[in-house]
Amino acid sequence: MEQPIRILIVEDNVIIADDMQSMLEEIGYEIVDNVIVYEQAEEVLKTKEVDLVLIDIILASDKTGIDLGKHIRENYDIPFIFVTSNSDRATVENAKTVKPNGYLVKPFEQQDLYTSIEIALSNFIQSPKGENGESAPAAVADGPMSNAVLKDSIFVKKQHLYYRIQFGDIQFIKADNVYLEVNTIDKKFLVRSPLKDYLEKLPKNKFYRAHKSYIVNVDHIDAINSKDIMINETLIPISKDFKEFIISAMNS
Repeated sequence: MEQPIRILIVEDNVIIADDMQSMLEEIGYEIVDNVIVYEQAEEVLKTKEVDLVLIDIILASDKTGIDLGKHIRENYDIPFIFVTSNSDRATVENAKTVKPNGYLVKPFEQQDLYTSIEIALSNFIQSPKGENGESAPAAVADGPMSNAVLKDSIFVKKQHLYYRIQFGDIQFIKADNVYLEVNTIDKKFLVRSPLKDYLEKLPKNKFYRAHKSYIVNVDHIDAINSKDIMINETLIPISKDFKEFIISAMNS
């Protein structure tokens, strides 16, 4: 299993910082540290592995969160998100100069925090590098997101939790009206997405459109006949093209 995403919180309001930490740990992120000033953050970045930083713009030190954002841009290849109660034009314009990967306005809910982090990470990983080696900044999150792609896994929501599923654990995906049913060995998740769009999020060497209503992970195919394949005791219809593809793959 891949390590959870490691997050550094830089927030000088201890109550807000603790609340953020609880929200993030509940989702499944790992909090590397929770600090209140620029200098502490600088030290953590130097000595620990961090995947993403959440930064309050106004800190209890001479140097601001914007200064810290600039320091990260110049020295580290990781995304950061500004978390602030100031959404006035001057603050936003000033924040934009260091190209944050997200901008989250207090107060916010757990889902807003999750969405901002996942969009920032996903866009940072997928963005082409700029001329100066920076990743292009992500858009500010403006609404909930039911799933998000990350490295070799995908997050899907079930009730109030976001589950991280390794791509290799997904057996097949079935379209059912406006929802998709994502099937793993022991769980099913409902995701709101067109099948075609979801296929684009998955590794192209493992996942194929077997039928107009199904995506399958070829590693999990147990049996095949002229009309169906079997995955974990489930019969899945296949198109003529997919049958030809599988047979040629088996014979190669």
